[in-house]
Amino acid sequence: MTEQPNQTRSWTRIDGVDCLRALAIFYVLMNHVNMRLRGARIPYTHGMPKQLVVALVWQGQPGVQIFFAVSGFLIAATTIRRWGTLGDVRIKDFYLIRFARIAPLLLTLLAILSLLHALHVPNYVVKPQTGGLGRALVAALTFHIGWLEATRGYLPGNWDILWSLSVEELFYLGFPLACRFLRGRWLIALLGVFVVLGPFGRTLLTHGNDVWQEYSYLGGMDAIALGCLTAICLAHRTLKPATVRACLAGGLTLLILCLTCSPQLAKLKLEETGLLMTFVGIGACLVIAAASQSRWRAPRFVRPLLAYGRNSYEVYLTHMFVVYTCFDQFVRWGKPLTLVWPLFGVTILLAGALGVLVARFYSEPANRWLRVRFGDGPREIGTVLREG
Repeated sequence: MTEQPNQTRSWTRIDGVDCLRALAIFYVLMNHVNMRLRGARIPYTHGMPKQLVVALVWQGQPGVQIFFAVSGFLIAATTIRRWGTLGDVRIKDFYLIRFARIAPLLLTLLAILSLLHALHVPNYVVKPQTGGLGRALVAALTFHIGWLEATRGYLPGNWDILWSLSVEELFYLGFPLACRFLRGRWLIALLGVFVVLGPFGRTLLTHGNDVWQEYSYLGGMDAIALGCLTAICLAHRTLKPATVRACLAGGLTLLILCLTCSPQLAKLKLEETGLLMTFVGIGACLVIAAASQSRWRAPRFVRPLLAYGRNSYEVYLTHMFVVYTCFDQFVRWGKPLTLVWPLFGVTILLAGALGVLVARFYSEPANRWLRVRFGDGPREIGTVLREG
């Protein structure tokens, strides 16, 4: 399975894309801490402008949408770099590489959650009405966590976050097959269909199910498809500097509007029609296009954000442990309002540190070992589009 051409490639990360991923995980963390505070009926937003509250702590779903767009771009871009074209992808190799990246931490997480459930640790017990531990494990391993929650109710937080992984992995199960057998315009047409169906997946096709509005497969796959289309458009192409600047300006404008002006956009019924998340995906892809075509390197003070973004998978899968631990300590101290914002800050810092440690000492070594043992070696392909 060894790749024949250009064995000495040097892969260059794209700082702008890593910053975008850091922004996405920031919004997810802010939202999940906010949900704990709201569940405890702590009026920490009293007196704050509604728009500021929405912009800070209610943007978890757009954050995940950004993740989806980045993911689609990375998978398609690295597939093109590895095999030359999407149509030449080696299906078995694609699955092995994906397994090496995703499976070690996911399987370990499920083992830890199963143990915590068996020990009846609060916040980690899967309720019988959702099918119990066995049903949750089946849903996680067969990528239908969102469907289970839409039909039987929410799982504990550490299980609940796996809905987005379910959407991604179901998409990538079919992705190499579509690339190999459709090719060219037919593949682009299929990705376009996903983009068109995305808003319907968040509205009409949910049949009024609030959970399904956020967790549906089509509702997330449109952003993944947009990311794939961005990689296809940029493959073997260099944009003019003016075009790069226009992409950056347009993308940032869309993201800023979608993330900070939700009350105003509500008057345009963008959320009711499912189009708000589509614009988030488009905005993210425009920023990705600009970042991937520029030679921008983050200044030194921004580098911690890059580590956050580069290890976003590990941060995402482990952050609920930090959220629950920090919030429980906050409750033990009497839930003082003066410590609410420090709670947000400490949680974000510790979640990032945990993600970096998990990536460095577990996920990355496991990924390298699996690729040496079963795949094409330990060469890292991360946030890349250019060769160094």
